[in-house]
Amino acid sequence: METAAESGLSKRPTIRDVAHLAGVSHQTVSRFLREPGGLKAETRSRVEAAIRELHYRPNLVARSMRTRKNGRLAVLVPTLAFDPSRLLSGASAAAHDAGYVVDVLSFEGGARSRTDRLVDIVNSGQFEAVLSFAPILPAAQEQILPGTTIVVSGDFDDEMRGIGELADGSAIGGIIEHLAALGHRRFFHVAGDLQFASARARKRTYLQTLKEMGLTSVGVYDGDWSGESGMAAVASLAEAGRPSAIIAANDLVASGVIKGAHQRGWRVPADVSVTGWDDSQMGPFLIPSLSTVNNDLEQLGSNAMAKVIAFLAGETPELKTRSLNRIIWRDSVGEAPTISG
Repeated sequence: METAAESGLSKRPTIRDVAHLAGVSHQTVSRFLREPGGLKAETRSRVEAAIRELHYRPNLVARSMRTRKNGRLAVLVPTLAFDPSRLLSGASAAAHDAGYVVDVLSFEGGARSRTDRLVDIVNSGQFEAVLSFAPILPAAQEQILPGTTIVVSGDFDDEMRGIGELADGSAIGGIIEHLAALGHRRFFHVAGDLQFASARARKRTYLQTLKEMGLTSVGVYDGDWSGESGMAAVASLAEAGRPSAIIAANDLVASGVIKGAHQRGWRVPADVSVTGWDDSQMGPFLIPSLSTVNNDLEQLGSNAMAKVIAFLAGETPELKTRSLNRIIWRDSVGEAPTISG
């Protein structure tokens, strides 16, 4: 095959430029863009190589005129305090890699209002498909016109509280096992708002793991995801028989725990180890830096969009299968003090 430089191409390559570089007809490239699985493996490989080398992207206007497909996808997020930026980052990257343009939609109101607005948008023909991170009513699928797809992510409830894999609390078990290996025997948990499945799962895993390992729980403080609840939880502890490790439901709670410990004259981690959850941006810059759990929301968004793209192509999606949750150890965790237990 020729190189891009040898072919003397313009800055914006066309389908004929791809065909010339790959040594095939422009009809073959067009067929590849519509149905890549219909070509021989060797031909497909040459076309893919030419597209990569030229950084070719389909002309969306021309494609829309030929196929009534406009290359636009939409992502629906709710208008709540939840920050969807990491989900959108993963979803947008997957869509852009496949040659699509992404619009972000956000509608006020509950599930019924959201569903009605979404159906209107979908039936307007502006998008080939919509990925919704906000729940919508099942009836939506019956109301949309043929040729458009709605894919709903099943990872959030109507108030964007994590469910499903996002509510998996098993990383708490890994945290406790590591702390036990460092000599810790007395633990305390500051839970999040128990209206959230994730908070309930972390509390449940905490209690189950301690029971299975024969370790002691000094107690559970039912908090509300705030730094104030972390401070209040530490203030509630008796000096005698205090824990050597405190497991907070999220990083903001953990920051309150660290401040509350400081106010009581407890050193972190010399007197008490502290862990959080979420791997927030502030974590590495706290003193000490915070041990936490990273949620790979980018992977969640990417996998959700991969399902949309695969459906449009009539293919099986290739999903990333690594766990969403990964424990990150930093300076807020150390060996148990000799006075503990």
